[in-house]
Amino acid sequence: METLAKPRVLVVDDEHAITDLVGIYLENEGLEVTLAYTGADAARHILTQEFDLAVLDIMLPDIDGFELLRAIRAKHNYPVIMLTARDAQADKIEGLSLGADDYVVKPFRPLELVARVKAQLRRYTSYGTRDEATEEDELSANGLTINRASRQVTVDGRVVRTTPLEYSILLYLVEHCGKVVPVEELFRAVWHEEFMAGSNNTVMVHIRHLREKIGDDASNPRFIKNIWGVGYTIEA
Repeated sequence: METLAKPRVLVVDDEHAITDLVGIYLENEGLEVTLAYTGADAARHILTQEFDLAVLDIMLPDIDGFELLRAIRAKHNYPVIMLTARDAQADKIEGLSLGADDYVVKPFRPLELVARVKAQLRRYTSYGTRDEATEEDELSANGLTINRASRQVTVDGRVVRTTPLEYSILLYLVEHCGKVVPVEELFRAVWHEEFMAGSNNTVMVHIRHLREKIGDDASNPRFIKNIWGVGYTIEA
């Protein structure tokens, strides 16, 4: 009987106690964990190994977590969780703008981090599944096409590479094509969390990043329209 490969997670933090503790908790969940205590070590792992998720500290002694996130997003779509003591909203927005999928502030409960890792891995595993695509699996709106079987997004025939989170946002909007989706509804449907004070900014940053990828002009949108004070819509 073939044994399924364990999901591979990279954990990066210069505080050895935190890194080691997170590694133990994740390994207890059946994950294969690689630990790095410096940005240089993390960069080497990113370049030479394949991962399913990364947990990155921002404040590292050499290469900061934002630079590592840029390196990951240059070639990979797997989820990235930023783990940091910095609670400034600007830091969160920067991380999300660069393609981070989640943001956990120290001090944190290890079990909460484990739950977030598992949630992101579930989304990524679903996103990464490639079954035979059929026409019935395709949703289209004004030149934007999503194939739910292959998880592929195209704009006028051009393939657009999205992260699992970006794909989930776009899919939800296209599935509700012609309807204005409230921000609260979109957040709960995609993040599977309760809507809080900073959740609107989180959605806004991801929408902006998604617009850049699909070539959508926020001032004159072809696809994602912002209904101020309500939410977002994609018209048929």
